[in-house]
Amino acid sequence: MIFYNLSRLRQLVYALGQPLLSGLAFCQISEASKRRIIMRAKLTILIITVCFMHVSAIGHAQRITLSKQGTSLNQVFKEIRKQTGMNIIWPPEKFNEDAKINVSVKNMSLDEALSQILAPVNLTYAIKDKTIVIQVRQAAGRILADTLKIVTGKVVDLKGIPLPGIGIKHKETNTATTTNAEGIYQIKVPNKGTLIFTYVGFKTQEIPVAGKTTINIKLLEEQKELSEVVVVGYGTQKKVNLTGAVDQVGKEVFENRPLTSTTKGLQGVIPNLNIRMTDGKPTRTSSYNVRGTTSIGAGGSALVLIDGVPGNPDLVNPNDIESVTVLKDAASAAIYGARGSFGVVLITTKAPAKEKATINYTSGYSLNYQTIRPDLVTEGYPWAQVFNDAFSSWNDYSADPQKANSVFPWSQEYLKELKRRYEAGIGPSTEIDPATGKYIYYGSTDWLKELYADNTPSMEQQISVSGSSDKTAFYISGRYNNQGGIFRYNPDKFNQYNLRAKGSIQATSWLKIENDITFNQRDYFFPILNHASNTPVWRRISDEAFPVAMLRNPDGTLTDNASIVFGSFISGNNFMNEANKQTRNTSRVFTNFLDNKLKINGDFTFDKTSFNRRFIYSPVPYSTAPNVFLERGINKMNNLDQDFTYLALNTYGEYSNSFGKHNFTALLGYNYEQSTQKDQFVERDNLINPEFPDFSLVDGQNFILTGGGNKWITLGGFFRVNYNYAGKYLFEVNGRYDGSSKFPEGQQYGFFPSFSGGWRVSEEPFWKSIKNTVNEFKLRASYGSLGNGNIDPYQFLQTMGVTRSPMVLGGIRPNYTQLPNVIPDGLTWEKATTTNLGADISLFRNRLTTNFDWYIRRTTDMFTVGLPLPATFGAAVPKGNYADLKTTGWELSIGWRDKINTSKPIGYDFRFTLSDSQSTIERFNNPLNLITTYYPGMKVGEIWGFVNDGYFIDQNDINTHANQSLIKVSAANKPLPGDIKFKDLNGDNIINQGTKTLSDPGDQKVIGNSSIRYQYGFNANFDWNNFSFGVFFQGVGKRDYMPTADNSLFWGPYNRPYSWHPKDVVENMWSPENPNAYYPRLRGYTALNAGGELTYAQTQYLQNAAYIRLKNLSVGYNLPSGLIKKIHLSALRVYLTGQNLWVWSPMFKHTKNMDPENIEQADPELNKNAGQGMAYPMLKTYTIGLNVTL
Repeated sequence: MIFYNLSRLRQLVYALGQPLLSGLAFCQISEASKRRIIMRAKLTILIITVCFMHVSAIGHAQRITLSKQGTSLNQVFKEIRKQTGMNIIWPPEKFNEDAKINVSVKNMSLDEALSQILAPVNLTYAIKDKTIVIQVRQAAGRILADTLKIVTGKVVDLKGIPLPGIGIKHKETNTATTTNAEGIYQIKVPNKGTLIFTYVGFKTQEIPVAGKTTINIKLLEEQKELSEVVVVGYGTQKKVNLTGAVDQVGKEVFENRPLTSTTKGLQGVIPNLNIRMTDGKPTRTSSYNVRGTTSIGAGGSALVLIDGVPGNPDLVNPNDIESVTVLKDAASAAIYGARGSFGVVLITTKAPAKEKATINYTSGYSLNYQTIRPDLVTEGYPWAQVFNDAFSSWNDYSADPQKANSVFPWSQEYLKELKRRYEAGIGPSTEIDPATGKYIYYGSTDWLKELYADNTPSMEQQISVSGSSDKTAFYISGRYNNQGGIFRYNPDKFNQYNLRAKGSIQATSWLKIENDITFNQRDYFFPILNHASNTPVWRRISDEAFPVAMLRNPDGTLTDNASIVFGSFISGNNFMNEANKQTRNTSRVFTNFLDNKLKINGDFTFDKTSFNRRFIYSPVPYSTAPNVFLERGINKMNNLDQDFTYLALNTYGEYSNSFGKHNFTALLGYNYEQSTQKDQFVERDNLINPEFPDFSLVDGQNFILTGGGNKWITLGGFFRVNYNYAGKYLFEVNGRYDGSSKFPEGQQYGFFPSFSGGWRVSEEPFWKSIKNTVNEFKLRASYGSLGNGNIDPYQFLQTMGVTRSPMVLGGIRPNYTQLPNVIPDGLTWEKATTTNLGADISLFRNRLTTNFDWYIRRTTDMFTVGLPLPATFGAAVPKGNYADLKTTGWELSIGWRDKINTSKPIGYDFRFTLSDSQSTIERFNNPLNLITTYYPGMKVGEIWGFVNDGYFIDQNDINTHANQSLIKVSAANKPLPGDIKFKDLNGDNIINQGTKTLSDPGDQKVIGNSSIRYQYGFNANFDWNNFSFGVFFQGVGKRDYMPTADNSLFWGPYNRPYSWHPKDVVENMWSPENPNAYYPRLRGYTALNAGGELTYAQTQYLQNAAYIRLKNLSVGYNLPSGLIKKIHLSALRVYLTGQNLWVWSPMFKHTKNMDPENIEQADPELNKNAGQGMAYPMLKTYTIGLNVTL
């Protein structure tokens, strides 16, 4: 038996945790120190594990001396508890603990003493952890239970109103029942024990049976909503006293989910916290947007604080998070000044467990699959015929292809041979051309099947140790997360490591000292293509991976096409390696004076983060004929190193007091932050051996060495004053005087105030008649203005970059620079001013909760382009504070929490969130009102386009329709039946774009809007008899999407004839037999070349990209406590969960080859302009896991 004497274990863990507190003066960590920290963490875990295996003998070895005559079992148990420090429990209904016995033991072991004392009274025992459990040896023992009795009673509220459905359970036997419609119950229980009365909205009460046959009770309403605390800037507030727009979620949103980042766990759970993951790459991050478009000038996203200090949320272990709070309006965010102008996200990590040392271990194993895999034509001849037809029709049937893109030879004779083989049922094969000696390929290759593995595994291991005593507390956690890549050859690999150690000492009654140190590391290996364009693999497959081509030659060498597509994956020596490491230490001091009315706190943070990205390129071998071996690609290596050093100091004091019904709190503080970034980039060609990628083994003549960096400082003083009268009328004033080095002299400082108020209407006397139904009703209003400090440094300075010349002069490539852009005088801060109105309602004993907010935010003096200037100006048009933006929106949250009281109660809760926002340009330098850029009155995201009017039916239809010659339909621009027909909206008998202005848009109009509208989430949880079930849906209610010209998954052969041929395209093309098809007459390049009919935005192909996604589905089971205690555990839970299991979108009516969240730019780490959808696919994940608590 193991894990018995937990008191010794606590002492051990406390001792291990104490050294963590010595880092309070921590301000810098060297590389050697980092290694020591990691080694200490590893040794800590090792020592704890070893001690677990040896501690069990300690409890049994304790000695007992006891001599009592005519004493009770109760007194004996108390004496044993006193001598051993162990708890003793026994079922009182099973025997009479007052029965008299004689005891005489001297210096006996615990086991010997218990055996001698209990045997005469037919009792036995078991030792579980630090607890001795007494059990009856046989049913006919001398101390048997009293017979069962029927207990009846009535349950009412404080007003005497009967309460139906109240759950009553006997604590010791688990016998349960519920009250009827009159609040009356009846239950058969032993003479002793405790009855537990529970119901949602009321406080749980425990009443001893004590031989009674009638137990009536009045239940008190639960005031949870009144006492619930929410994290706000530099402190906490009771939820009922909040006057700003604040939302908070707990740790439950991260539990039992296979998350590679915190960001992915927050998507969709908080209304108007807008997080979009553009692809499924393990390292993909997203900015945190609060309440829609922020600024079209300097830009801006929400400020993310981790335990009060800015940080990268994706480096935080999701399992360490206790809560996430979003401050949405200016009133709640004003205390953070310019950096909080567009909202603040507060991530609070877990605090040490109270008293008992707790060890928690979680293990999960997952399998990942693509959410959507494109359904493409993969048979050789069908693809070849469409390619040939698309090329020929674009050339008005006057030319046939000579090659399929860059290297694959083509002829009409080859096409005829493909057809013959296809009709004869001859499978794929490789032949040798007798005329040239080169390979000829007759393939039917599914290149995506060759690219992707069937599934990819991932796993997570997490352990945490936490506990506290009267003076000390600690929390230690470690996590390892590994995700295998999606590729079949040389797959990508993701590894993440998180270590956190948090400890505190209550030095005196008024002084508490805390230290929190974390180490986070993310490593990512990713295979890349050896191609000058640095495009992602999906672009090259689209361009060069034709079904008729083959992956390998008969001798096993790569084919010419394969070497271009992903031969660099197979060769294994073309890859990107990323490493992101962070070490952070925060030391905090908490003091309190004047009976806890005055608190003075401070903290200091040192953060060192390093980022390294290395690209290795080596030529890829291939063959075009037997015994002919060639290479393709460049041979070089480059390396980017970035180092970030961040310092932060906060000190603030808070005073609270009450006078009668007058309650107020005042906070005053100071903040200082400093950030330094240093960059270095090195590139050199001719890597001697790709197996040893080091610059000492690179000897090429082309050499690039660049560097850079930046530094900024912000500082500010802030205050907050809260006042409420009788908890009914609420007022709050926030303000901050901010300074930032990012702005020019004379504009570096600004004062940003805010005001808010609330009225708890439900506390008024006139509300009493409906108080039992509408328990809480609060109205809120706020107004505030903040500057935008979330900008890059030096935007207001004239900077000159140094570039290496491509020309060789005097045997070298000299460096050169250019004149900087002109910066106008009088630049100032962008400002965001927000008005917010809100209401919070709780009904039906707080089972139903509703929160609603409406807001309007004006972002003024945005940093955008100035008025057009003549070419003689000689430089780019200078930017200035030339634009204003208005954003209006609202958010709604509805929750329901209840319990169905049966013999085994069913608990359940639901939460639905919905939010919307829309932005309008109010000022912009566009005197001509061009519709190709912003203009006053424009709704951000507008899509201007043509209106489709079907297809041309015949030549007469073409001749009588408005002149459409400006819309290119083929190389010679000869329209034919099946070509698209656009409506002549302005009636001038010419289809064109006019002057592209508001006054003359030609035949265009606003046909849609790409902005995301009506984002929603729905979460439901159920628990019954140790089982739990949870489901979470997330989605977007409205979004228009116009596929760009270079989107092969949507346009297929209309983009490039040789590109991907999606089945939903080739099966729905216009023909005389199919005149109502979705796509027009087949012609290649019409969705690529400038002026092509499919390159224009138009109503026919505008997609409804709204979607609903089953984000998470989980089922769990907690093993019964009686069972797990036998194996000396506190809790054991097994669970199954699925992530991104299902998605549906109206877009699927026309194309099912793209995930609606994966439809925009290509991989930004490679080449984001490589075409829409050319990025890492979204993944669905199935996980089985185990959670153990000791």
